[in-house]
Amino acid sequence: MLEIQVENTDTYTVARPVGELDAYTVGDFREKLTELAETPQLLIDLSEVPFMDSAGLGALIGGIRRVRDNDGAVAVVSARATLTRLLQTTGFDRIVPVTETIEEAIAALNNPDMQS
Repeated sequence: MLEIQVENTDTYTVARPVGELDAYTVGDFREKLTELAETPQLLIDLSEVPFMDSAGLGALIGGIRRVRDNDGAVAVVSARATLTRLLQTTGFDRIVPVTETIEEAIAALNNPDMQS
Protein backbone atom coordinates (compact mmCIF):
# COMPACT_ATOMS: atom_id res chain seq x y z
CA MET A 1 0.00 0.00 0.00
CA LEU A 2 1.29 3.43 -0.96
CA GLU A 3 0.05 6.65 0.56
CA ILE A 4 0.90 9.93 -1.16
CA GLN A 5 0.88 13.03 0.99
CA VAL A 6 0.70 16.43 -0.72
CA GLU A 7 1.59 19.62 1.07
CA ASN A 8 1.26 23.06 -0.50
CA THR A 9 3.21 26.11 0.63
CA ASP A 10 3.25 29.63 -0.78
CA THR A 11 6.17 28.82 -3.07
CA TYR A 12 6.30 25.07 -3.69
CA THR A 13 4.39 21.79 -3.44
CA VAL A 14 5.71 18.67 -1.71
CA ALA A 15 4.65 15.21 -2.93
CA ARG A 16 5.64 12.60 -0.35
CA PRO A 17 4.98 8.95 -1.19
CA VAL A 18 4.95 6.73 1.92
CA GLY A 19 5.59 3.04 1.30
CA GLU A 20 7.16 0.90 -1.39
CA LEU A 21 7.12 2.34 -4.89
CA ASP A 22 6.92 -0.64 -7.23
CA ALA A 23 4.91 -2.19 -10.06
CA TYR A 24 1.98 -2.79 -7.67
CA THR A 25 1.73 0.77 -6.35
CA VAL A 26 3.12 2.85 -9.20
CA GLY A 27 -0.30 3.64 -10.70
CA ASP A 28 -1.31 5.83 -7.75
CA PHE A 29 2.04 7.61 -7.81
CA ARG A 30 1.87 8.22 -11.55
CA GLU A 31 -1.69 9.56 -11.21
CA LYS A 32 -0.71 11.96 -8.40
CA LEU A 33 2.28 13.27 -10.36
CA THR A 34 0.01 13.82 -13.37
CA GLU A 35 -2.34 15.87 -11.16
CA LEU A 36 0.66 17.95 -10.04
CA ALA A 37 2.06 18.48 -13.56
CA GLU A 38 1.21 22.18 -13.60
CA THR A 39 2.91 22.86 -10.28
CA PRO A 40 5.50 25.63 -10.75
CA GLN A 41 7.85 24.14 -8.12
CA LEU A 42 7.50 20.49 -7.13
CA LEU A 43 9.56 18.83 -4.43
CA ILE A 44 9.30 15.03 -4.43
CA ASP A 45 10.28 13.71 -1.00
CA LEU A 46 11.27 10.03 -1.17
CA SER A 47 12.38 9.89 2.49
CA GLU A 48 9.55 7.49 3.38
CA VAL A 49 10.12 5.15 0.40
CA PRO A 50 12.09 2.09 1.57
CA PHE A 51 12.10 0.47 -1.89
CA MET A 52 11.67 1.61 -5.48
CA ASP A 53 11.87 -0.57 -8.60
CA SER A 54 12.17 0.36 -12.27
CA ALA A 55 8.42 1.01 -12.53
CA GLY A 56 8.68 3.59 -9.76
CA LEU A 57 11.73 5.15 -11.39
CA GLY A 58 9.87 5.35 -14.70
CA ALA A 59 6.88 7.06 -13.06
CA LEU A 60 9.22 9.50 -11.35
CA ILE A 61 10.93 10.39 -14.63
CA GLY A 62 7.56 10.76 -16.39
CA GLY A 63 6.26 13.04 -13.65
CA ILE A 64 9.34 15.22 -13.81
CA ARG A 65 9.04 15.46 -17.58
CA ARG A 66 5.41 16.61 -17.31
CA VAL A 67 6.26 19.32 -14.76
CA ARG A 68 9.14 20.54 -16.91
CA ASP A 69 6.95 20.51 -20.03
CA ASN A 70 4.84 23.07 -18.14
CA ASP A 71 7.97 25.14 -17.34
CA GLY A 72 8.06 23.94 -13.74
CA ALA A 73 11.05 23.09 -11.56
CA VAL A 74 11.54 19.79 -9.72
CA ALA A 75 13.86 18.58 -6.95
CA VAL A 76 13.98 15.19 -5.24
CA VAL A 77 14.80 14.44 -1.60
CA SER A 78 16.35 11.06 -0.94
CA ALA A 79 17.67 10.51 2.57
CA ARG A 80 18.01 6.73 2.18
CA ALA A 81 21.44 5.59 1.03
CA THR A 82 20.11 2.65 -1.03
CA LEU A 83 17.64 4.84 -2.90
CA THR A 84 20.19 7.59 -3.45
CA ARG A 85 22.61 4.98 -4.84
CA LEU A 86 19.89 3.78 -7.27
CA LEU A 87 19.26 7.35 -8.44
CA GLN A 88 22.99 7.94 -8.93
CA THR A 89 23.63 4.60 -10.66
CA THR A 90 20.86 5.22 -13.17
CA GLY A 91 22.05 8.77 -13.85
CA PHE A 92 18.83 10.22 -12.47
CA ASP A 93 20.77 12.76 -10.42
CA ARG A 94 22.07 14.27 -13.67
CA ILE A 95 18.57 15.21 -14.87
CA VAL A 96 17.16 16.59 -11.62
CA PRO A 97 18.68 17.77 -8.33
CA VAL A 98 18.74 14.98 -5.73
CA THR A 99 19.35 16.21 -2.19
CA GLU A 100 19.43 14.68 1.27
CA THR A 101 17.23 17.28 2.98
CA ILE A 102 14.12 19.31 2.24
CA GLU A 103 16.08 22.51 2.84
CA GLU A 104 18.63 21.58 0.17
CA ALA A 105 15.82 20.68 -2.24
CA ILE A 106 14.12 24.05 -1.69
CA ALA A 107 17.43 25.77 -2.44
CA ALA A 108 17.75 23.67 -5.62
CA LEU A 109 14.23 24.65 -6.72
CA ASN A 110 15.17 28.29 -6.37
CA ASN A 111 18.46 27.92 -8.25
CA PRO A 112 17.88 27.71 -12.03
CA ASP A 113 21.48 26.52 -12.54
CA MET A 114 20.68 23.29 -10.67
CA GLN A 115 17.75 22.46 -12.96
CA SER A 116 19.15 20.39 -15.84
